Amino acid sequence: MRKLSKLLLTLAFVLSFTSSSYAVVVASWGGAYTESQKLGYGDPTAKKLGIPIKWVDYSGGLSEIKAQKEAGAITWDMIDVYAMDTINGCDEGLFVKFDFDKDFPAAPDGTVASKDFFTSMPSKCAVGNILYSWTYAYNDDKIGSKKPKNIKDFFDTKNFPGKRGIYKGAMHNLEMALAASGTKPGKGGAKIYKQLETEKGIKKAMDKVAALCKDPNGGCVFWSAGAKPLELLMLGEVVMATGWNGRFFNAEVGEGAPLKQVWDAQGLDYQYLVVVKGGPNEADAMKAVAEMTSTVGLANSAKYIAYAPWRKSSLKIIEKGEPWYKDGKTNMMKQMPTHPNNTKNYFLVDAQFWADNGTEIGEKWEAMKAGLSLSFKDQYYIWGGYKITALFI
Repeated sequence: MRKLSKLLLTLAFVLSFTSSSYAVVVASWGGAYTESQKLGYGDPTAKKLGIPIKWVDYSGGLSEIKAQKEAGAITWDMIDVYAMDTINGCDEGLFVKFDFDKDFPAAPDGTVASKDFFTSMPSKCAVGNILYSWTYAYNDDKIGSKKPKNIKDFFDTKNFPGKRGIYKGAMHNLEMALAASGTKPGKGGAKIYKQLETEKGIKKAMDKVAALCKDPNGGCVFWSAGAKPLELLMLGEVVMATGWNGRFFNAEVGEGAPLKQVWDAQGLDYQYLVVVKGGPNEADAMKAVAEMTSTVGLANSAKYIAYAPWRKSSLKIIEKGEPWYKDGKTNMMKQMPTHPNNTKNYFLVDAQFWADNGTEIGEKWEAMKAGLSLSFKDQYYIWGGYKITALFI
C-alpha cells in the first residue's frame, strides 16, 4: 500500500509538472478567498514578472505537503497556511527560511518590510498575508423575527432551535465555547487561553460544544471547506454556522445573499504564505511571494474580500481609495475584522498555543466528536446542492 501511494503521488507529480508548464503552484483554500488572491495579486504578479501562477485548493494542515516530500514528488511551490503550521513546518524543514528585509520590499515611503508589517512573524518561514476572523452567521430569511446578537445566542437552542454548522477542528471552537460560557477574553484572549492551558478548561469548552451537538433542539453539522457554511445556511440545513468573515461578506454584499454575521467574540487570526523548500520552482516562488505581499499587492486583494492586509502601508492605500470594494460603492475599512466596531469583544488566536498543544487537544476533540452518537441522518455533507450521507466522521 505504501509503494502504491508513492507511485500515485509520483504520477500526480508528472501530470502536474506537464500541465503547469513551470508555473508557480500555490495551494490555498478555494472559493472567494482564492479568487481574491488570484485577482488581487496573483494575476498582476504573473503579468509583471512573466511567471505563470497556478492555484490549487486544499483544506489546510501539513499532511499533503509531507506526503509529497516523502514520496519525492513535490508539486506545490507556495502554500497559504495557519500560523501554527508555519511554526511546525519551519521546525521540520518543510519551508524556506526568509531573510525578511532582504526578501520582501520596503513600503513606498522606504519603511523596511519588518516595520511595515503589523507584528513579527510566528516563524522565519512565514510572511503575513491577511488578518481575518472566525465569526458566525445566520440566514435572515429563515431565522425568524428574533435575531442572534452575541456568542451566547449561538449556543442558545431554546430561543434559536436548529442545527449549527461548526468547523471540523478544535481551534477557534473551544475559544468561542468558553466565551459563550461567560469567560471574558481579556487582552487578546489571554483569559481564554489561561483556561485552555488546564484540563478543566479544555473539558469545559468541549462539554459546551458536545451539549449543543447532543441537544434535541440543536445538533451539529461539521464542515471543512470554506464554502460549506454558506451552502448549509442558504439551504436551511442549519440556522447558524461559524465561518470566515470574508466568505460571509462576499455572500451578503457580493452576491446579495440574506446572510448576517455576528462579530461578538470573533476569533481574530492571521494567515501566512510559505515557500516550499525544494519545490519545483522555488526560485520563481521567492520572486512571486515578494511581489504578492508588496504594499500594492496586499491592498489590491482587499478589493475582492473583507480581509485586512498585513501591511500598514496597504491600509493607507485603502483608506485613501475608499470606496475600495470592487463594486465601487462599498467602503471596506468598516467591513474588516480590525475595525473598532468589530473588535469590542474578541480573542486573538494564539498560534504558539496551538502549535504546542494542537495535536493533543485535537485527539481529545476527535474523541469527543466520535462520542456524540449522531444518527446517520445527521452525518452528511452538502455537495453540489445534494445531501451526501457520510459513513465516517
